[in-house]
Amino acid sequence: MTATGPDIADIGALRAQLDDKTVLTPLIRCAAIEHAIGNDTRVFAKLEFLQRTGTFKARGALATLYTLSAEQLAAGVTAVSAGNHAIATAYAAQALGTNAKVVMLRAANPSRVEACRAYGADVVFADTVHQAFEIAERIQDEEGRYLVHPFEGPAVATGTGIVGLEICEQCDNFDTVVVPVGGGGLIAGIANAVKRLRPSAEVVGVEPEGADSMHRSLASGTPAAIDEVRTIADSLGAPFAMPYSFGLCQMHVDRLVLVSDAQLRKAMGFLFRAMKIAIEPACAASTAALLGPLRRELAGKRVVLVLCGSNIDWATFEKQAIFDDDAD
Repeated sequence: MTATGPDIADIGALRAQLDDKTVLTPLIRCAAIEHAIGNDTRVFAKLEFLQRTGTFKARGALATLYTLSAEQLAAGVTAVSAGNHAIATAYAAQALGTNAKVVMLRAANPSRVEACRAYGADVVFADTVHQAFEIAERIQDEEGRYLVHPFEGPAVATGTGIVGLEICEQCDNFDTVVVPVGGGGLIAGIANAVKRLRPSAEVVGVEPEGADSMHRSLASGTPAAIDEVRTIADSLGAPFAMPYSFGLCQMHVDRLVLVSDAQLRKAMGFLFRAMKIAIEPACAASTAALLGPLRRELAGKRVVLVLCGSNIDWATFEKQAIFDDDAD
């Protein structure tokens, strides 16, 4: 590790270690998005929703568990999540021969709860995100389980750094990579790797208007919190930023933009109609930004969108997505 995050050798070594437990997700050119926005923009998408467990989260969870001692693994692990990180932690625990007790929001999508249980995890429910972290810390103290953080720490950044490494290998030339932002673990790792390999490339983060903790953090120069998460993109609903991931974002992320829930919902419908994919609101954030606030700024550039997760059932997708013909 260096002061600015994992180096490429660390990221490459972890990728080799995770080879049989993760997949190389494809990076494709998106002609339908190019047609919708025009302006000679070239658009590519990194399909992280095809990763094991349906999101990029498996990379960070596995990376964290590989740092644990035999005694720590034997004691089991715990995690806090709206769903995706809980599923990934449950999968990682099963893959490494231990067990997980995860804390999820009571309002979590039932399909995500069932996915956790399918990987053998015990599920505990909380009413709010802040309460969920308190319960997880109590489980950690009382049961001796290791808390697998959803977005903070060198292991997470090394795991998500693999996404940045793969993007640079799969796309010979790009100007900008657009990444959804929750707690910052995904963009911190991607930005660290991309800036090492393609220093001139721009890294842009996208937050929901109702969960803008990283915006507030970068504006104030220190990790900040929000009082409540108010967005349909629950996977991006981190209530606060934390020092390590914030520091990498402060160092390597060029800027952030905000999108509304309406823009997220419209992007979900657009992607289903144009690319035949049904993804969760968080996954639609990068597309929503390109169709909205970034559309004119990135005109004529080569843009990589990170599509981060697809853990959503059809009933919820149909209720959340807006299907219309207007991509503005």
